[in-house]
Amino acid sequence: MPDLIAISKESQVVYLEKNQVLFNVNDQPHSFFYVVKDGAVGLSISYDEKQILIDKCDEGDILGLRPFFAKDNYLMDAMAHEESLVYAIPIAVFKPYVFRNPEVSAFLLESFASNTRNPYDKENRGKLISENVIYKEQDTTMQYFKPISFTENPITASGKVTVKSIAEIMVKYKIGSVVIEEKQLPIGIITDKDLRSKIATGIFAINDTADQIMSTPLITVPANRSVAEIQLLMMQHNIGHLCVTSDGTPQSVIIGIISEHDVFTAQANNPGVLVKQTKRARTAVELKAIRENLTKLIVNALYENIPIAHICQIAGEINTSITRRAIELSILKMKKQPPVRFAWLNIGSQGRKEQLLLTDQDNALVFEDVAAERYVEVKKYFIRLAENVIHILSTVGYELCPAEMMASNPLWCKSVTEWKEQYVTWIHSPGEKGILMCSIFFDYDFVYGDKTLVDAITEAIFKNIDNNQIFFAYLGGDAMKSPPPLGFFRQFLLEKDGEYKDSFDVKGRGLMPLIDAARLLCLNQKIIGLNNTFLRFKELAALEPQNAAIYEACSEAFSVLQKFRTEEGFASNSTGRYLDLNKLSKLDKVKLKNAFQPIHEVQEILKTRFQLTYFT
Repeated sequence: MPDLIAISKESQVVYLEKNQVLFNVNDQPHSFFYVVKDGAVGLSISYDEKQILIDKCDEGDILGLRPFFAKDNYLMDAMAHEESLVYAIPIAVFKPYVFRNPEVSAFLLESFASNTRNPYDKENRGKLISENVIYKEQDTTMQYFKPISFTENPITASGKVTVKSIAEIMVKYKIGSVVIEEKQLPIGIITDKDLRSKIATGIFAINDTADQIMSTPLITVPANRSVAEIQLLMMQHNIGHLCVTSDGTPQSVIIGIISEHDVFTAQANNPGVLVKQTKRARTAVELKAIRENLTKLIVNALYENIPIAHICQIAGEINTSITRRAIELSILKMKKQPPVRFAWLNIGSQGRKEQLLLTDQDNALVFEDVAAERYVEVKKYFIRLAENVIHILSTVGYELCPAEMMASNPLWCKSVTEWKEQYVTWIHSPGEKGILMCSIFFDYDFVYGDKTLVDAITEAIFKNIDNNQIFFAYLGGDAMKSPPPLGFFRQFLLEKDGEYKDSFDVKGRGLMPLIDAARLLCLNQKIIGLNNTFLRFKELAALEPQNAAIYEACSEAFSVLQKFRTEEGFASNSTGRYLDLNKLSKLDKVKLKNAFQPIHEVQEILKTRFQLTYFT
């Protein structure tokens, strides 16, 4: 009770009006954590210009624990859903009680590691612990809660060797610490910090023995500790290294060493960390490393059976961040700011945020209208800028588009008026080539620059397609070119010749019919700003209750097919487009076939709505 009174004297009561923000995503962690006294505080993320509610903290729930376990910024927005009172408890005041009271420490740690706001709350057990994650509730991939990797068989030395010998060992093996042992048991550790603070300052001589300057006792742990536990121990003891022993005690054999670097590396695949790293990246090589970590995140999420739609959501945001940073670095390289306003667009699968594999680039650039005498100079600047961006993205791993549908191509680097005229041509003269272009360029996503330029083009597009039956008929005919890929006896339709003979084209025969149908129906329904195929079908289901079951089935079918393609891509280091059905299990073949029925049903909707009998 005295402890509670002491803490309460240092705590504050914060009143929040409805919709008042407590903290925002990317804010630096406060010096307080919070307990809801009355009311409710919602935790949300921003996605596709919408706020998605991830969790709601009611009376007694804890939020803002991030400063206890991580040094990075908040990953969510916290906003009062109604008038609320929260207790703001200073972390500096509370932390000593955590470390003195094992029960309090265990409670907070279990709260963090079990993904619950309150590990003893049976009703809410299994829900997210507020801002520590940015996935949906079923996300189990957070690195904090998994056993940390460590350096096995660390370099050790006797306490009787000289400090000079220790320094020579550290230089030889390019390491930052040496464990001091006696009969294979840990008795201390010497780190770079010890050499700086005890030798370089003259407190000890270079020929003194290691046991005179080593830090002791050395804190030991077993091999299966989680990242969260390791962070807590490092903060509790204000140290940067832990020794791993066979049973976790100093009385057992040394098997490894854990450093702060290992903790950082363990979090490297955290989506929030990856986004933050892109903002700090200085070179294409650094961005390449981030994209490689994104690949690891995707692979891990697939293994953990995270829904593919959620994986796309996260990967899409990180891909966009990488492109955005590539543009910023390219502008710095140009040594001259853009002469006029512009906007960078991702198109195709990037524009739909469906690019999980490292496939080719598809992008475009729009710049504001300028006087005729400035046009050549301005366009030349943006083509050079685009060339720099595309070079960086190529270094990162995004291949060049074989059809050169990239912003470095003068055809796809245009002024606002030129883009409007281009779309007018495609819409009102929808020949076969024009339809192909429309199919790609209708899936565009604003990445960087001035969004009002893109909005002006979007407005012109929807004005020109309004009640344009010929345009929708041609686009519908194109969407009908790939019927459900099953023969009369429900056998798969395979490639008949070429390099991929006897393989199944999961992209051309499965994904593209769904992508084309979703695009066409959303254009017809005047749905603006929603490009992702899964989300397009979800929106269509909400707008057309009479067809909701079909659209829901289409969204599920798309997820199934996309997962097949992504897994094949990682397994064969390819685009994942062609599947060898002989390698699939009977269950997988059934899943594939079941995904084709919604294609038939949605194409029937297209036939009826756009009167496609003539075109098909």
